[in-house]
Amino acid sequence: MKKLQVLILVMVTSLWLAGCASNETVSPSALYGPTTFSRPSFTAITVAYAPEMEGILNRINDDPDAVIETSVTIKGVTYRIGRYHDEPILVFATGMSIANAAMTMQMALDYFPVKQVVYMGIAGAVNPKWQPGDVIVPARWYYHDESVYTNEDPNQPGRYILPDYYAAFMQEQEARLANDPFLPKYKPFHFIHPDEVLIIKDGMDKPQDTAYFSASPRLLKAANDAIAAMPVQRVLDERNAQLFVGGNGITGSVFMDNRDYRQWTREVFNAEVTEMESAAIGQVCTINQVDWVIIRAISDLAGGQEGVNVEHIYDKEVSRIGANVLFSVLDTLSDK
Repeated sequence: MKKLQVLILVMVTSLWLAGCASNETVSPSALYGPTTFSRPSFTAITVAYAPEMEGILNRINDDPDAVIETSVTIKGVTYRIGRYHDEPILVFATGMSIANAAMTMQMALDYFPVKQVVYMGIAGAVNPKWQPGDVIVPARWYYHDESVYTNEDPNQPGRYILPDYYAAFMQEQEARLANDPFLPKYKPFHFIHPDEVLIIKDGMDKPQDTAYFSASPRLLKAANDAIAAMPVQRVLDERNAQLFVGGNGITGSVFMDNRDYRQWTREVFNAEVTEMESAAIGQVCTINQVDWVIIRAISDLAGGQEGVNVEHIYDKEVSRIGANVLFSVLDTLSDK
């Protein structure tokens, strides 16, 4: 019996020592973290919700050189895998709003080999020159509701009591703006004081304030070349759509339906369009060093209507035009 006990003790000790030796020799990066891929990388074709996805899938179904081959559902999110003109593609919907967009995009980058992201969706116009069916491909994306909510100063009506850190932040803005003309021209909207998101990524030793995320120059050029080569896009046979690359877009976790707030965002961020996902997509791709670009088709003038918002009237039509721009971009990229 004693011999059996000794044998068991020796075996357990040997296994424990082997485990310790294994843990000492294997790099933590090999044990934990995202998968490292050796297979060909995908172009991620991404939208927010169903009407936009319908426009994408219809285009793929109608193209003899495009196909969805399989799909995989991860944590409730469906990722479709296929090919577009010999290019491997990954097609998925992020879901609406910032948190969903960030979560599903990071999942895609963790679980699939993605080399570039081309995102398409509808948006509200901030610049009143844009009409339903127009398509904008912004160069930069800002969070408009990363902000500080403050109390009014009882001794100075119309002025607000700022936290010390934010008062110091505002004192820096004149010098910062002199070095970067794309920084917002910060001012409050009543008690709402715009701020910047803190990010950290490889090469940073601490989080840094970040005012905006810039789309990849290579993909912006592809968008510009694609639009220049496209035929005229008609909106419900009523008018020709305007297609534009450049300027600023803004993202927030709110459905913007207030004209005064929209006008304020135009003044502060010089925004062309507003929606609920793109800055989050840009942040995730920037931190992961993946090229990205966002295509936005205008559904309405945010808060510009009298009465109930009617963006739903145009969502399928403008998603169709946005999909046309997206696939024109993919064609341009495949020709390079």
